[in-house]
Amino acid sequence: MKLWDKGYKIESAVEEFTVGNDRQLDLHLAKYDALGSLAHAQMLHEVGILTDEDIKGIDKEIRAILTNIESGDFTIEESFEDVHSKIEHQLTEKLGEAGKKIHTARSRNDQVLVDMHLFCKEEVFTIKSLVKNLFDRLISLSNEHKDVLIPGYTHLQIAMPSSFGMWFGAYAEALIDDIHFLNAAFKISDQNPLGSAAGYGSSFPINRTSTTQKLEFATLKYNSVAAQMSRGKLEKSVSFALASTAGTLAKFAMDVCLYMSQNFGFLTFPAHLTTGSSIMPHKKNPDVFELIRGKCNKIQALPTELTLITNNLPSGYHRDFQLLKESLFAGLFELKSCLQICEFMLQHIIINKEAINDPKYDYLYSVEVVNKEVQNGLSFREAYQKVGKEIEEGNYSPSKEVHHTHEGSIGNLCNDKIVEKMEKAFN
Repeated sequence: MKLWDKGYKIESAVEEFTVGNDRQLDLHLAKYDALGSLAHAQMLHEVGILTDEDIKGIDKEIRAILTNIESGDFTIEESFEDVHSKIEHQLTEKLGEAGKKIHTARSRNDQVLVDMHLFCKEEVFTIKSLVKNLFDRLISLSNEHKDVLIPGYTHLQIAMPSSFGMWFGAYAEALIDDIHFLNAAFKISDQNPLGSAAGYGSSFPINRTSTTQKLEFATLKYNSVAAQMSRGKLEKSVSFALASTAGTLAKFAMDVCLYMSQNFGFLTFPAHLTTGSSIMPHKKNPDVFELIRGKCNKIQALPTELTLITNNLPSGYHRDFQLLKESLFAGLFELKSCLQICEFMLQHIIINKEAINDPKYDYLYSVEVVNKEVQNGLSFREAYQKVGKEIEEGNYSPSKEVHHTHEGSIGNLCNDKIVEKMEKAFN
């Protein structure tokens, strides 16, 4: 069945090419298509297009379809082009003429738009929750290990003392920026496009405010052409939020891989959370974090991919938009997986509290020696040159005292402020 069927059979090669893997992808949209259809039908009843008997049957059958979807029993057979045609067929099969009325005052473009907006809303909210879980884990680890020093690096050269508290807390605060991107994506998703039909509205006396309320959208896309133009823009907006979050995770994963290597030795994980080598019996590889890094780097390419698919398309609907689903869905599902496994792994992280005591880190404290000279009366430039000369001549005697007490330093993580900042962003 095809919603656009006019009585002729399409060439099988054309059908296979144009449908692609939409049947599989549309299973992710089935719940939202059913909900959109129910809201649309209820609105049609309110404006007098559907009878009391019509809406009673439609309501009952759509709720039955929703039960099938939730139980995993809903399928889209090859005889159907997409989820929209399958649901309409089921309604028509059960209700006859009443089922055929469901498409009144809407278009398939209309349906996929509302499906994508509802889907993206829910997915973005889920990802926000997973980011918050990871944030909470990082803050907890930051507080737990706030006094464990590690070397800071710049240019991959030993720089100044830092701490695990600072490291974990830094990534926690970085996630707040990602929440802001996710909030923006959610806000763009939270607009009802239903009622725009093929992009140019409908001559039926529909009530778009009613469907907006029923589907729990914050507002609607008032201009029907603007509603259709949200296809592509919606997906790109979500992809930027995914890419931002993925960038934070990829950087964190790289740090973990680096710090777990024997050359650093700052942290490790229990053997059963690592993988081994097929020929080297001593290996404990950070494969989980290497895959997080790789997957998240791939997600960061998503905005570019979606932009290139939609770039320079004029207003109105174009079949190119169909290609957005596969890439966006994969990015959403991969990021959720990465967030979940990262938080799980951090439940089992093992910190090396003695890493800082390796003699190669003696120069970490040179800045402290300079600062002490300044406090004793030398100008900073003179103190810097004095200590630099001592190091060059081999006369430097490291002092491992760290006197950081100012806000944002090793001695003051400001985690309470960071938590407060996250709470404002998340809510």
